[in-house]
Amino acid sequence: MNYQIKFFNLLTICEKSGKLTKGFDVSSEAVKQQKAVCIMITEDISPKTLKEINFICLNKPWVNILNLPFKMDDIKQSIGKKVGVMAVCDKGFAKKFNEYATAIKLVTKPE
Repeated sequence: MNYQIKFFNLLTICEKSGKLTKGFDVSSEAVKQQKAVCIMITEDISPKTLKEINFICLNKPWVNILNLPFKMDDIKQSIGKKVGVMAVCDKGFAKKFNEYATAIKLVTKPE
């Protein structure tokens, strides 16, 4: 089983367990309430959204920003909602997402 399949299976499990917030507003609120451990962003979010996420996570060492090698449409196929920003509210899930995303980036060749 490749890491991309593992990533999307984990995303589905995380979402069903209630440990995944989907969308900019609820994810930024999770960061402000110190619930989010990791913010995952897709590669096709707008520069303005990226700037705002970086600002929200500034001086919050408990939050890791994970740049995903996926587009919003890829996320929609997995969880049924087209989102570019998601917050993971569990350390175990966040660690595995980071591991899988890093492995995917290593095996994916740039175009």
